Amino acid sequence: TTHTPPGTDQLLLDIAEYVAGYEIKSHDAVRTARYAVLDATACALLALNFPECAKLLGNVVPGMSCEHGAGVIGTEYSLDPVTAAHNTSTAIRWLEYNDAWLGKEWTHPSDAIGAILPLCEYVSKIKMAKRLAPLTMKDVLVATIKAYEIVGVLALENSLNQIGVDSGVFTKVAVASVCTRLLGGGRREVANAASQAFADGASLRCFRHFPNVGTRKGWAAGDAASRGVWIALVTMKGEEGIDLVLSAPVWGFNDVFFRKDELRVPRAFKTHVVENVLFKPSFPCEYHAQTAVEACFSLHPQVVFRVDEVREIAVSTTRSAVRTIDKTGALTGPADREHCLRYCVAVGLLYGCLTAEHFSDAVANDPRIDSLRSKIFINEDPTYTDAYSDPDRRAVANAVQVHFSDRTSTSKVEVFYPLGHSRRRQEGFPELGK
Repeated sequence: TTHTPPGTDQLLLDIAEYVAGYEIKSHDAVRTARYAVLDATACALLALNFPECAKLLGNVVPGMSCEHGAGVIGTEYSLDPVTAAHNTSTAIRWLEYNDAWLGKEWTHPSDAIGAILPLCEYVSKIKMAKRLAPLTMKDVLVATIKAYEIVGVLALENSLNQIGVDSGVFTKVAVASVCTRLLGGGRREVANAASQAFADGASLRCFRHFPNVGTRKGWAAGDAASRGVWIALVTMKGEEGIDLVLSAPVWGFNDVFFRKDELRVPRAFKTHVVENVLFKPSFPCEYHAQTAVEACFSLHPQVVFRVDEVREIAVSTTRSAVRTIDKTGALTGPADREHCLRYCVAVGLLYGCLTAEHFSDAVANDPRIDSLRSKIFINEDPTYTDAYSDPDRRAVANAVQVHFSDRTSTSKVEVFYPLGHSRRRQEGFPELGK
């Protein structure tokens, strides 16, 4: 007996309807998306100063060329849109300076901007060669808003990190969906592209954690973004979708990754994510450490001349921070250091500032850093974890207090919301514009 598959997974249809049919009317969303594009551009430009990133840019195969090629921010490269997406997203993400989104899964929505910008350039060059109007910045901003929303809403209640795999699949789904639309696809094509992105599954995240932290952490975003663009291009050549990629028994995404639970989508796709995305206006480091570093800047004057007297540094934080960035022992390089709460706290107390250069070997060789790291005691504060999980707050709280050998102590500095949080936009946007 022949069985006819019962339609298409609802989530694919919802994504397609949102990407192809939803009209962006929120002024806050458009304004924030504009800052997001500017911020991502600045992150990419700064990353070009670091040889470990720069060496990955350009064609993987030397000498390749592409008619109507897309540029890579800050370089003279002209590449096919797939390679350009890999380059641009890698540069945006390299220094851990781009924005973030913290649900049950941890993501960086601006990874998608690295795909959207070169694809829009590529499509516009083709259009202009045919004497048609190019895409506009409105198209860029709308695609950005929708990519952010898809990544962020999927990340709210679906924890990939709990099962040891990476969030790049959510980036891939978002990029494939919005890029298919930019290429002229309708609802069916967007659903097909999203299904192919889900079919890729999720990669391991071992390169983000001890003992394997390394530079793949920097280019994994480029990998996901470029794959999303490739899927969009192939979809628009007529490649079919996989209608039941999520719900298929045994072999579908839900059964494989979530033990037959469905992906949870707790809110409709609108503009919530871009309006509440977390920027890093002042310094780079993993987002769970941002408020701890800000607290350390306040404590720096009380500590810098008494470093030899420090007996203990007490840090209260969230459960997610303990799981992701509480590291002891040797750190293998810049990628490991920027994801270490103890390292960031030590640098903040010692220097009163934090830049990408502080994660270099030259600074890490300062013996005072490891001395302070060994005196840091980190504990979870349940109230911080609750505030972190509260959808109406999404706090990223930390508190720091330093105790000295003479039994005196600094004040306890508690910061609930980082500068890049939506509750501090009036402070954060001017910093982003600098």
